[in-house]
Amino acid sequence: MTSTAAPHDLWPAPLADGPVRATVTVPGSKSVTNRALVLAALAAEPGWVRRPLRSRDSQLMSDALRALGVGIEETVSSSSAAGATGEAWRVIPAPLRGPATVDVGNAGTVMRFLPPVAALADGTIRFDGDPRSYERPLGQVITALRALGARIDDDGRGALPMTVHGGGALDGGVVEIDASNSSQFVSALLLSAPRFNQGVEVRHTGATLPSMPHIRMTVEMLRAAGAQVDTPESGGEKNVWRVAPGALLGRDLVVEPDLSNAQPFLAAALITGGTVTVPDWPRRTTQPGDALRTIFTEMGGSCELTDAGLVFTGTGRIHGIDVDLSEVGELTPGIAAVAALADSESVLRGVAHLRLHETDRLAALTEEINGLGGDVTETADGLVIRPRPLRAGVFHTYDDHRMATAGAVIGLAVKGVEVENVGTTAKTLPDFPRMWADMLAGAGA
Repeated sequence: MTSTAAPHDLWPAPLADGPVRATVTVPGSKSVTNRALVLAALAAEPGWVRRPLRSRDSQLMSDALRALGVGIEETVSSSSAAGATGEAWRVIPAPLRGPATVDVGNAGTVMRFLPPVAALADGTIRFDGDPRSYERPLGQVITALRALGARIDDDGRGALPMTVHGGGALDGGVVEIDASNSSQFVSALLLSAPRFNQGVEVRHTGATLPSMPHIRMTVEMLRAAGAQVDTPESGGEKNVWRVAPGALLGRDLVVEPDLSNAQPFLAAALITGGTVTVPDWPRRTTQPGDALRTIFTEMGGSCELTDAGLVFTGTGRIHGIDVDLSEVGELTPGIAAVAALADSESVLRGVAHLRLHETDRLAALTEEINGLGGDVTETADGLVIRPRPLRAGVFHTYDDHRMATAGAVIGLAVKGVEVENVGTTAKTLPDFPRMWADMLAGAGA
């Protein structure tokens, strides 16, 4: 593993001097925000996205849609009907057109969700991004789009950079795809499918399918926008999703808090024996982060959903866990950080696909926790973590936002941890260092 951040770009992770007691308002969900932007851009009428996440990933998505001709007006407004006040984006659909260039950064949702949108545009759309984006899997989406009628030039790489030659429409139809490496491959095809001439029938052919909650999120949001979707859960064939062609409705959508981004703050309560309240935690959600209520309770905490939000309390004692994280892989770095401080061994399973995320997260977690004196062994599909006393040192992040927050979590209990390039948290959690400092100071408690 090699980190790309400047060696001097180090953030001294604050050591907790007692139980944390705070209310932490978590910004909106990245997964919901970026899906909402795509669906609104493809709708037949304007819509609103309220309380969106403003981060690097969502900015890349909105900038890309603007480059394709979509109007996105950012404002501060209120809506009693939507039950939301604060920042809102009005999305005004328009004929999609090129030529245009899309910068995907290192955002999986942008690099995978927008090529199908670009295939519906009139003109050429060039896709490029950060160096790591060239290494992330995209070939299955490219192959599937070609099977559905798209013209794509990628010089045979099956990866970025590439050019989509939009013809103003796409035939659609039946397509097979192996989404073992990312559920986003399925979501990418489903989101644009109502605009395909024949809709789409996506057949997953792989042995595994990670992060199913994200596909359920895509399906639920499509249905809320008026799309007809048949799924395995609704009586359809196993691993087959069908979306009928048709117009999408403009919605007035309030984005839920990003529950995965609540993880480090809940971990702080667990580790310090404190209490953290996260306002507006939904009672029903498709977000994978909701699994934290169960996982962190099993590791030694307790939680209650109240009118104030989710109230999570720790005892300061942390138990190891044996858990299959295949559906909630994005939670792995934070769980690994907590497990490194536990009183017994943890086994994290079902997350081989994390080797293809922002970085190889399994290798990165192994190297960084062991670099602080830990005992982590990488397995075929996860990690075995045997707690040991940890020591001061640099926790490298590899330009991965969840590695950065994992380092901050360890730093609560281990004096002298320095997190490299904590600014990478801006990918999905803007101003994390301030939020962390406010939590430790008891802001909002």
